[in-house]
Amino acid sequence: MTPPDFLTRARTFYDALAADYTDRLRDALDAMPVDRAMLGVFAEHVRASDAGPVADLGCGSGRVTAYLRDLGLPVFGVDLSPTMVELARRDHPGLRFEVGSILDLDLPDGSVGGALAYYSIIHMPPERLPEAFAEFHRVLAPGGHLMLAFQVGDEPRYVDRPLGHEVSLDFQRLRPDHVAALLTTAGFSVRVRAVREPEPDEHVPQAFLLARRT
Repeated sequence: MTPPDFLTRARTFYDALAADYTDRLRDALDAMPVDRAMLGVFAEHVRASDAGPVADLGCGSGRVTAYLRDLGLPVFGVDLSPTMVELARRDHPGLRFEVGSILDLDLPDGSVGGALAYYSIIHMPPERLPEAFAEFHRVLAPGGHLMLAFQVGDEPRYVDRPLGHEVSLDFQRLRPDHVAALLTTAGFSVRVRAVREPEPDEHVPQAFLLARRT
């Protein structure tokens, strides 16, 4: 089956940027205490539920996957970009990484105790979000936890020729209340909503939602 155009564009974009992206963001979490704190809260909830391993969905180069591993979670990564997955396997040989789409995960029903989508829903047309959230719900075990991170706003940001690469992509911005309502409809109970102000190199506030499969 031919993948939707937006998935093809995202794959092409991140395949082209993979090496530069990995080098530039390798230590980004070191300067992001709020993000680290939210990942820590997510990890504590997952450990308390003891419902299974964690899937880092849209894992990129695996830097956040490795951070969750260091927090004591059994974790693996899934990403749309084969080049990103190749770099993740190179940099984190003790972790498992697979190529896949968050709209069609190659995971059994109820097989994970936690799912993280850290800036991996931002290249999806907003009307496809319910489809993604239904897939997250399918793969999570009852009582499992989901965390989303995304940029706040109403209009997408169009990125063209980043770092001189001949690619472009829309970065969707979303409203936390709207995303929370979609999660509720998909069968989640939203437990935490947090928004932090942008860092110097960011353009808009950043949102974090923590939800539990009910």
